[in-house]
Amino acid sequence: MSENNIVNSNAESQESAAVETAGVATATTNAPVEAPVQTAHDDFDWSIDKRNVAAYSKDEKEKYDKVYDNTFVTINDNTLIKGIVVGLTKTDVVLNIGFKSDGLVSLNEFRDLQNLAVGDEVEVMVVEKEDRDGHLNLSRKQARVTRAWQRIVEVHKTGEVITGTVTSKTKGGLIVDVFGMETFLPGSQIDVKPVTDYDQFVNKTMEFKVVKVNETIKNAVVSHKALIESDIEAQRAEIISKLEKGQVLEGTVKNITDFGAFMDLGGLDGLLYITDISWGRISHPTEVLKLDQKINVVVLDFDDEKKRISLGLKQLTPHPWDVLPESIAEGQLVKGKVVNIEDYGAFLEILPGVEGLVHVSEITWANTPINAKEFFKLGDEHEAKVVTLDKGSRKMSLSIKQLSPDPWSDIETKLPVSSRHKGLVKNITPYGVFVELAPGIGGMIHISDLSWLKRFNHPSEYTKVGEHIDVVILGIDKENRKLQLGHKQLEEDPWNTLQDTFAIGSLHEGTVIRRDDKGAVVQLPYGLEGFAPNRHLAKEDGKSIGADETAQFMVIEFDRNEKRIVLSHTRIWEQAAVNEKEAVKKEARAEADKTKKAVKNIQSKVEKATLGDLGVLADLKKKMESGEGDENAETN
Repeated sequence: MSENNIVNSNAESQESAAVETAGVATATTNAPVEAPVQTAHDDFDWSIDKRNVAAYSKDEKEKYDKVYDNTFVTINDNTLIKGIVVGLTKTDVVLNIGFKSDGLVSLNEFRDLQNLAVGDEVEVMVVEKEDRDGHLNLSRKQARVTRAWQRIVEVHKTGEVITGTVTSKTKGGLIVDVFGMETFLPGSQIDVKPVTDYDQFVNKTMEFKVVKVNETIKNAVVSHKALIESDIEAQRAEIISKLEKGQVLEGTVKNITDFGAFMDLGGLDGLLYITDISWGRISHPTEVLKLDQKINVVVLDFDDEKKRISLGLKQLTPHPWDVLPESIAEGQLVKGKVVNIEDYGAFLEILPGVEGLVHVSEITWANTPINAKEFFKLGDEHEAKVVTLDKGSRKMSLSIKQLSPDPWSDIETKLPVSSRHKGLVKNITPYGVFVELAPGIGGMIHISDLSWLKRFNHPSEYTKVGEHIDVVILGIDKENRKLQLGHKQLEEDPWNTLQDTFAIGSLHEGTVIRRDDKGAVVQLPYGLEGFAPNRHLAKEDGKSIGADETAQFMVIEFDRNEKRIVLSHTRIWEQAAVNEKEAVKKEARAEADKTKKAVKNIQSKVEKATLGDLGVLADLKKKMESGEGDENAETN
């Protein structure tokens, strides 16, 4: 304050005196200065102005200003302060915070205080000391949020457990009211178990721990799972301290995976591996266990540092091999389910945990190769005979073929050499065809015994698996259980009769069916095939005979034992040229012989020579000499 309005009773008289004095002073401005004259109004207070207001000195003014300012509370924007409710309207609450003016706060910010009355003390935040309209702007809501955030930051540092109310569901979790401020509860932090139904927690009051705060955006994350885990950790430590190998505990199936099941042991988790669930083979734990199922398990091993516990279920019962029934013995027949198939055989499960091996050699009496994966299927049941049994090493060998008599015992009577039969093609290899003549009895047809006339690169060019084929028994190897079979032997060897037909030098029409860098395979009459080397495929015009081309060929080699015919097309036109030359030479020789005979005839008739006769003889001699010269030239 700069001034104090103080009323003075003699203000009017003092004012008049002041005016008069002023007038005198003005009138005597130019007069000589004389000594002051004492009057009755010399004690007039000149500090009182005409408005009846006294002016203070600077020190007094500062003193009274300070007293005045101390009557108000010093406040700043965004600070928390206590206020007294001095009035209530239908829409607002009037608060006195000790400032030079009262503030208004919307009644909506006091909805949580149902019995708010004049005289109550509340905490608010000074938003603005003076807004555009000159009003004091207060907010209880912002005060609550600020105070709540301060408490949240504090409990985050101390790890204190707080209580909050779940107000709503949001994406990925829940919204929790803590101290009047909204915080986020992620779905993964609700419980130690996965939670899918969030609605069940809405409007529930629960305990939480503040696990994360963001000072910048004033955001907090709370967790209920952390409380559970801390309790579980305490229980886990207590349980582990009392654990012993071989101890039997009750547990609840908490989770099931492909490799086993996790068990809740009452605050402590343990793993029950799939191999420790049953003595028998199982492909998945769900074949034996269900979620939330309570079972007794035995502690197999545990690690204090890693806090891992290995559990077993099958160990609660004796090993099946130790209590094997007397009905399972060598020579006895058993039934089993195929539980595993390998290249060398299949394992049959006779009892849970008791398996026997059927080796591939014990599947059939035949000595032909057999694939166990084609004969057996997982889950199929088979009857077998126990061949060997070793309880100590827990091994058992089984046989399927011994369920029937050995068909090879009288093989010579059933399938004598040279007898003919029809068989089923079971397998094909690059060197032959395996044929089954009867269950457990089979043999092989070598690739060279498929046909008399054709050569095959692979037996599959002649027959296929699953087809039937006629065979003849060529030989029996009883010891090794092998039959030597033939197919071409069903007919006589046509090479014996075709030797004259395909004599060397004979010509035949043929078609090139294959061509490579060595030559061509030529199809001949009667189903025969011949081979023509590349140099024997040249034509007279210089070109070469190609694939699928038909031409005349000459037999230049015929080998009945090796079943081989070598052909040539080039030899045909080369031989024709040679023959033509030979014909010319032969004609010339014939003409010379004719002339010689004529000369001899003339000489025999002439007794005496005459000059004319001598002339004729001379001409004949020249002609003969000329003919012999031509013949010698052609010969050279």
